[in-house]
Amino acid sequence: MDASPRGARVVPPFAPPLGAALAAALALSGCIGPDLNTVGDYGAGLSPFASASAPERPQPVQVFIASTRKGETGEAARAQAREAHYALATMTVPPGHHAGSIEEPLWGRPNGRNDIALAGERDLDEDEFRAELASHISGRIGVNRDVLVFVHGFNTSFDEARLRATQIAADAHFGGVMVLFTWPSKSDLFGYVSDKDSATASRDALQGLFHDLGQTPGVGKVHILAHSMGGWLSMEALRASAIAGDKDLSGHLGQVILASPDIDMTVFASQMTRIRPADVTVFATPNDRALSLSSMIASSRQRVGAIDAAKPEDRAEIESLGAKVVDISAYSDADRFISHAVFANSANVIGAIGAQISAPRAEDAKAVSSIDATKYQDPDAAPDAVIAAPGSPAATAVQVAPLAPAPAPPAPGDQKPAS
Repeated sequence: MDASPRGARVVPPFAPPLGAALAAALALSGCIGPDLNTVGDYGAGLSPFASASAPERPQPVQVFIASTRKGETGEAARAQAREAHYALATMTVPPGHHAGSIEEPLWGRPNGRNDIALAGERDLDEDEFRAELASHISGRIGVNRDVLVFVHGFNTSFDEARLRATQIAADAHFGGVMVLFTWPSKSDLFGYVSDKDSATASRDALQGLFHDLGQTPGVGKVHILAHSMGGWLSMEALRASAIAGDKDLSGHLGQVILASPDIDMTVFASQMTRIRPADVTVFATPNDRALSLSSMIASSRQRVGAIDAAKPEDRAEIESLGAKVVDISAYSDADRFISHAVFANSANVIGAIGAQISAPRAEDAKAVSSIDATKYQDPDAAPDAVIAAPGSPAATAVQVAPLAPAPAPPAPGDQKPAS
């Protein structure tokens, strides 16, 4: 379930830095990852799109899309396609963007100056998708060769999934290639069983996407950020890949981040048995109302995303399976009604996730993707993108500047004190 802020622009409430909690989770598992104590405060201000040095115009974010929906709108968006189809969307993030929020109009069409908006989208066949993905990776250095796959959860429309993927890319300051995998949710609070069936029918397509990403020339790591029921779907696809002999996506599987995963604990244990030693981190909070409902539907069986990581026995249960766990309960004010989308609604949490997956790796600091892309011309690289003004039949041309690189995390001595 996606419980993102809608309508008016909302500044997420202040929360202390999450870096120490993430670092502690990595250390407790015995699998030390990047030092996230330098993440700093992601909740006290705006994203880089609204910084004093940022241009006062929409900033582009390109999102590759792999979908098992028949279409993008209406009943087609809720129906299962026989096979995956692909697109490349150019989204824009407004200069006044608040980290942790999805800016949308209260009515009418989105305006690129104030809202996250679609600037353009091109359908691709499977071969074009692979070729364009390789071209976007070409020439990148180090961790910028990485891919981040976002898999949404229950009760999420196509448009909501695309907006959320854009917001994640912006607020995580991800410098690699963003990919959205979207499956045909009914977008209905009472459609849980139907959604689970649709997710099940999408497992093979997601497994195929993971395989293709791992085979992309020049790719670095393939990271996965999966929310709610999308966590179950992603783990099932990884389990199938492991059974097929491709456990680590040809050596390119990066971090698997499960945000409030709607997974039965016993099922999770069987999935982890297959994919270990994958680097899996669970972001959990026991006050997740959506997972409480899911547990009720499943005859009160424990959901992985609703464990109480503050309890040593709950933490030990997850860590015994080879996964790490992070308690995000302290940040649930960012999603105070349901507490199910804290991972993205909290500027601190999504900022810390971005720092975690973007930390430089010594082994590929000098690695460069060098496939020949000299004949490739990106039609979305034109200086002007067309953004529809709200309520207007005509479109307004908006100058789009190149996406600014992510700022370096502040040194420990530069962090703001928590309040």
